[in-house]
Amino acid sequence: MDYRKFLGKTESVVLPYLGSGTVDTATRRLRVTTPVTPGWWRFELRGRDATAREPAGPEGLDGLPRVRGFLWGTRLVREGAVAEPLELMPEEQPPVLAPVSARRWHDGTLLFDSVEFEGEAEDLARRAMEAGQPLSSVKGVSAPLRAAFGYVLLEAASRAMGIWFVPAETRTRVLGIAERGRAEAEECLRTLLREREAHQRALAVRQEHERHAALVVEARDRVKREHLQHRPQTRRGDLSRAEAALHRAGARLLNHRQLGGNQLEVTYSFMEERFISIVDADSLQVVDAGLCLAGADSAVTLESLPSVIREAIDTGVLVVTRHG
Repeated sequence: MDYRKFLGKTESVVLPYLGSGTVDTATRRLRVTTPVTPGWWRFELRGRDATAREPAGPEGLDGLPRVRGFLWGTRLVREGAVAEPLELMPEEQPPVLAPVSARRWHDGTLLFDSVEFEGEAEDLARRAMEAGQPLSSVKGVSAPLRAAFGYVLLEAASRAMGIWFVPAETRTRVLGIAERGRAEAEECLRTLLREREAHQRALAVRQEHERHAALVVEARDRVKREHLQHRPQTRRGDLSRAEAALHRAGARLLNHRQLGGNQLEVTYSFMEERFISIVDADSLQVVDAGLCLAGADSAVTLESLPSVIREAIDTGVLVVTRHG
């Protein structure tokens, strides 16, 4: 077989582009040769490269798994109070709490499909929201819609108080917020702030204790730098290993940044949320998980960290400390 013919084969395929350096088909991931604006594009595929040729309408959605929920900003809130980012939203923004349908793309991304028919429950929930009332007296509102309502209250309180939150941190509390209203949302945010501040105090103490060890590590790294003449290639290797470790754990690398002291900052998505962690570039041992681990960050690696995040979300104890 002449493999050169296969490698030189060109295909024309319509795919969603989300602004990263890659696009996904049903069977493979390809590099985008020239970035374009996010949207649906007709790509020319050649080897491992994809080149955007022209904007196109959505294709290939009908055969994909359908996910239904209610709209909160650019997230779809579904069963279990999961608030998942919704990509490629329409130009005309649907109303808040609208029932929407999405499709699960091959890489796990949720793509907007359509707004579904509204019933009385959505109207009643919006009226309660506009009146500043909780949902305790409103009947016939499903759990996902109640969760979306709770997230709306949290978002309003977050803006007013200047305390940010990640939906996964509040997943186990959001139905109670919908039932009890703004005061419950504010208390939830104050609790998160206290936990983050306690984490920062503990981190400062630990860093002081580790100061002398850090000096030793820096000296070791200085020796390494003197002997490694091709550090850029090594860094690409570190990045490939980081991406592979996250992939094995069911997470996806979104971005990365080389830091001093032979450390790597990785941004990744897991369980419909975005996380930022700092790891040792060689061992991938966690330096700062970006969430409260009670000082046990160094006990996990980049590959084992997602399982820790999953447990924290499932048990309602997730506190995110690194946000960007």
